[in-house]
Amino acid sequence: MGRISSETINELNSRLDAVAVVGDYVKLEKKSGRWWGRCPFHSEKTPSFTVDPERKTYYCFGCHEGGGVINFVMEMDKINFPQAVELLAKRFGVPVIRENSGFTVNTDEQDRKKDDLLGLYRRVAGSFHYILTETAEGGDALGYVRDRGISDESIRRFKLGYAPADPFWLYQFLLGKGYSPSFLEESALFTKANPRRAFFSGRLMFPIADRQGRVLAFGGRILRQDGPKYLNSAESLVYKKRETLFALDLAMNEIRNTKEVIVAEGYMDVIALHEAGVQNAVAPLGTAFTVEQARLLGRWVSRINLLFDSDPAGEAAAAKAVLNCRSAGLPAFVIKPQGEAESVFTDCKDPAGILKEKGAGYLQQFTKHIILDFEYLLSKSMRLQDVSDSSGRAKAVASLFPFLDLIDSEVERESYFRRIAESFETGAQSVLNDYKVWRSGGGYGEKITETSVGRSINMTDELRLLTAAVVNRDLGPFLFAKIRSALSIEEFDDTYAKELYRTLEECSRADNMNFEALLNGIETEDLRRLVAEKDVTLEFSENPERIVADGIRIVRAERLMRKRNELVAKIRAAKNNGMSVEDLMHEKMFIDAEFQSLKGGQ
Repeated sequence: MGRISSETINELNSRLDAVAVVGDYVKLEKKSGRWWGRCPFHSEKTPSFTVDPERKTYYCFGCHEGGGVINFVMEMDKINFPQAVELLAKRFGVPVIRENSGFTVNTDEQDRKKDDLLGLYRRVAGSFHYILTETAEGGDALGYVRDRGISDESIRRFKLGYAPADPFWLYQFLLGKGYSPSFLEESALFTKANPRRAFFSGRLMFPIADRQGRVLAFGGRILRQDGPKYLNSAESLVYKKRETLFALDLAMNEIRNTKEVIVAEGYMDVIALHEAGVQNAVAPLGTAFTVEQARLLGRWVSRINLLFDSDPAGEAAAAKAVLNCRSAGLPAFVIKPQGEAESVFTDCKDPAGILKEKGAGYLQQFTKHIILDFEYLLSKSMRLQDVSDSSGRAKAVASLFPFLDLIDSEVERESYFRRIAESFETGAQSVLNDYKVWRSGGGYGEKITETSVGRSINMTDELRLLTAAVVNRDLGPFLFAKIRSALSIEEFDDTYAKELYRTLEECSRADNMNFEALLNGIETEDLRRLVAEKDVTLEFSENPERIVADGIRIVRAERLMRKRNELVAKIRAAKNNGMSVEDLMHEKMFIDAEFQSLKGGQ
């Protein structure tokens, strides 16, 4: 389709209202020329998140997330740069111009296709719902739902439906509504082997919506025929399962009010919880609860409560979910009842079973039995290993190391070491020693590869020079032109400075040197945060031309000094071996003269 033109991005940046856009996600109050609110990227009680309407940027002094308005929408809605530009362009009435094969075209093709898909899914969800609630064909499925204790109000609220057993019905139905065969083939509603055969047939249907309530996909539960118990839509232009949660649109108000969420295992579990008055329940979509989903919830909650089935698969899923919550920076609690409630959970296996057997009031009280994620993992490790011998104890202890590796606070981690030592009747130092061995790649247990530990970045002279060119919007192209004429990327040693140089080079060649594009081009998250921080603090705003000129001179001087030191070493070695040093001395004299010239230019 081609990249979005720099003209589009520049026009959008000129029209953007930063306060209006960010205010859709964060409650803002004006103080001292800036707008302040609680950061959506981490939990805080005192607002440290600020929006600058003039520079059209945001920054959090707590977690150091920051950037421009387009970048903010990317982070909040988990979309890429072109998608964020298209979304904001539609809002602010900016035509999206794309450059394709040397020609410039004005197109809303992708937007139209998304809208068409959303319209199709809305129509299909309505048809399935009608078949479930108003036709004889949906009678068995409707009876099943009601038998599980689900009311007609919940059936309506969740838009539950039924896909007819005839796998070719849907294709003929949609053709009759005017949809083209080519569009239907790309809709993810039909099988790839036979584009006329519906992906879902003879199943109870669960529409999957975004938080605005727009249907994006479907889940389907089998009732009679053979096949997988649940099927889920394939990913599409509008649907990414790792970044979507079932019933988030219906749970959002309660999530915002309580700052908590219950993550259950499946669709029926969530519906049962809502039926019982637990309105902040959501579920992943046929996969494990992901880090992306935890981060999404982290915008609104300060903790996540996990409610998975009581069987071994459910326990394994809960343990994985705990790690993903901690990876996203959120504490997790596990709903784990004791006494009689534990027996009920074992017998009923899941929330839907409890609702059916014990009723709404019992299920509501059931969700209040919670334990901290560490205590859950500790209990699980002691049950799954034979801790009567040293080998079993070592394995049980090691199973907790992936969790410990995600704890940022040394004080908190130390308290867990003591707790583990007490539980397994060993010394805290022994636990610490085994943990260190595990971190180095030895011992029992699995290393976590899904997360990365942030690194502090040293502001070197090289990085300072390139950062000044990035954060000074109006002078950026001019400043980088001066840097590029004096220094090539090969002359930089600092890895982060090289990344900024490459980003500036790529944006310069694309004739798109606005701050949004530059920030989006930085791949290293810590570096992107550093640049955003320097932008909001205006550290490089006073006399940036002098900063760049001094930086070029310093970097060149450091490069010359390295060359001089290398030559001195070569001269010394040559003399020791009785070799001629005349050529080396001439080269050294040239470098000394260039170095003196740089000093004279101060």
